[in-house]
Amino acid sequence: MDLAGQKVVVIGAAKSGQAAARLIAAAGGQVKLSDNRPEKEVDEGFRGWLKEKKFPTEFGEHTREFIQDSDVAVTSPGVRINAQPVIWAKEKGIQVIGEIELAARMCPCPIIAVTGSNGKTTVSTLIHKILQEAGRTAFLCGNVGSPFAAHVQEMKPSDFAVLEVSSFQLETIVTFKPHVAVFLNFSQNHLDRHRDIEEYFEAKKRIFVNQDQSDFAVLNADDARVRGLSAQLKAKVALFNTPRQRTQGKYANPNCLAALTVTALLGIRPEAGHRVFEGFGGVEHRLEKVRTIDGVDFINDSKATTAEAGRWALENIRQPVVMICGGRDKNIDFTVLKNLVKEKVKRMIAIGEARSKLKDAFAGVVDFEEGGSLEEAVRIARQKAVSGDCVLLSPMCASFDMFKNFEERGKAFKEIVARLNPSHDQAVK
Repeated sequence: MDLAGQKVVVIGAAKSGQAAARLIAAAGGQVKLSDNRPEKEVDEGFRGWLKEKKFPTEFGEHTREFIQDSDVAVTSPGVRINAQPVIWAKEKGIQVIGEIELAARMCPCPIIAVTGSNGKTTVSTLIHKILQEAGRTAFLCGNVGSPFAAHVQEMKPSDFAVLEVSSFQLETIVTFKPHVAVFLNFSQNHLDRHRDIEEYFEAKKRIFVNQDQSDFAVLNADDARVRGLSAQLKAKVALFNTPRQRTQGKYANPNCLAALTVTALLGIRPEAGHRVFEGFGGVEHRLEKVRTIDGVDFINDSKATTAEAGRWALENIRQPVVMICGGRDKNIDFTVLKNLVKEKVKRMIAIGEARSKLKDAFAGVVDFEEGGSLEEAVRIARQKAVSGDCVLLSPMCASFDMFKNFEERGKAFKEIVARLNPSHDQAVK
């Protein structure tokens, strides 16, 4: 992508926007930065870089004149496709792309892109580790935490870019063409941003839109809606999580099967995957065991921001569960978990903006109470749990009512748990 001399407005200065701005500058583009937050809320080091380069900026609001005096607009994933600055850019005929699209146009190596409603981070991480185990150079980026644009300049044609991609990122692609595109599963999510579940599905399946017969589409055989895409795709289709695969030993869970299927397409023998699985402790904030106190396991599953992610957690925990959940609702129907909660959860403690909705869904199903904060919820859970139980933070909601992101929420939980003192005379409540 030739950006030399082009005025490129970056809309949003979170991590993706910052990485995009630096990449644009390296490519010879004239960066402009527009963020509706007050200047002091934007990363200080990034603000210093903008001033040093004398790049035009606007903070506190977006303005039509600033946006429209540009040749290209690049958005962060958090910027909605119907946001006012995007509308202004399109009114002027300015091309609007996302950070993933920008980086992909400059990427010299094959892209492996992973999407789905749940499990994206784990599968992306496993693919990355297997490639490394097999002696390949690979970069793990995208929605997993490190922006694609921050790494693309380091990549060589013989490398691999392993990307976790969200529906928000896929909304703004134009030519993005992964060599291997993976659709793990589909369930309700992000209905606070997408108009309905159909719009959400349409955004997800855009991962395949630019593929051709030289590429691979990897689909979950056990998800009827995902598997049903097979006939619509131009890429060669590979199925994972087939009935036969699910009988193939101890690595037969869907995440491992997806990673093995992808890496097999790249010529890597399964033994490399098996070695990775053997030593894999999981990803941070996803069923992460924090500590055992007085026989009670404390599990951080802060990354679980949907009902289906909560289902995965409950189905993979064998002990009775004291469950902490809640946060900002994403218009998700929690009642789909009623039977599982009744079976696995002995007490539920709800926090955040979704407390009343969770109460409506589960108060008649399980012992239920509300907490005013995460710290209070942990204190209540500690009182109610007995040896052999599990205290599970699996919010099933976004974090933005109380925390910046799910990582901050998970770290707060771990810090609270770290401060708890063992007390073998805990009263059984």
